[in-house]
Amino acid sequence: MVQLLLIAGFIFGGAAHGLAQGYPTKPVRMLVGFPPGGPTDITARITADYLSGVLGQQVIVDNRPGAGGTLAATILARATPDGYTIALGANGEMAISPNLRAKLPYDPLKDFAPISRIGAAHLALVVHPGFAARSVRDLIALAKSKPGVINFASAGTGSTSHLASELLKTMAGIDIVHVPYKGSGPAMSDVMGGQVPMLITGYSAVVPHAKAGRLRVLAVTGPRRIKAVPELPTIGEAVPGYDVTSWYGIFAPAGTAQGITGRLQKEIAAMVRKAEVNDKLVALGMEPEGNMPHELAGQMKVEIAKWARVIKAAGVPQQ
Repeated sequence: MVQLLLIAGFIFGGAAHGLAQGYPTKPVRMLVGFPPGGPTDITARITADYLSGVLGQQVIVDNRPGAGGTLAATILARATPDGYTIALGANGEMAISPNLRAKLPYDPLKDFAPISRIGAAHLALVVHPGFAARSVRDLIALAKSKPGVINFASAGTGSTSHLASELLKTMAGIDIVHVPYKGSGPAMSDVMGGQVPMLITGYSAVVPHAKAGRLRVLAVTGPRRIKAVPELPTIGEAVPGYDVTSWYGIFAPAGTAQGITGRLQKEIAAMVRKAEVNDKLVALGMEPEGNMPHELAGQMKVEIAKWARVIKAAGVPQQ
């Protein structure tokens, strides 16, 4: 019996190795859980364009927006684990939604094969140009002098935008009021219009408006200042320990052959070191990574636990 199992393992292992050796022999589909034009989609298209060149087969971006990215993640979880369906996953569907959705149709730690984290992108704390606060410390002082008066916009309840602001609220000990919108676009429009004074949203989205004087950026949200704009402080400089990023990683369905995931990881790691790609990612406010599958898996566990604490502290109900 043992010998039969060993033989079977050798046969199937050899088949998987052979599949990985010839991979890919046809186009690869890359699922994206958000519409075209946003930072997730832009990152996916940069990645798909690079992989198409080095793999010798076209990598086709397949936008499947819906339910905060969880629709695309659900499709990935149910896909055949042959390397021909992968996804660009983000922290929303991989770390936040597991804490928000009572009946999520996938387990991010069991149903996917992590390949590599492309990088983590900063968000930006922005205010209307006429708002009194000109720094994070000013904002905190103003909020403490007027508890329950200052509103903050978000891209929607449970979004990274919302929870990043809730984390600031908790860590800074301030009482500010949440005003949810249906997406970052409408939220940003109302901040520019003066209906709501502040918002935390993706850095890349605010750059053109900040340059035009329609928004003022107080700080970025990551652990270090952005290379492209080193004069911008981080929120953590005023609120020690504060650290929020929107990260993007490549995933395959669980059970995908290690030879395939290893090949893809190697190419992602090489991609982020290419100057022309690295520059594009840095311009999006991202710190490129290209790490190993086990490192991405570990980061996911940390992120899931982190957002569980934030969601509980903010009293955000499960959906």
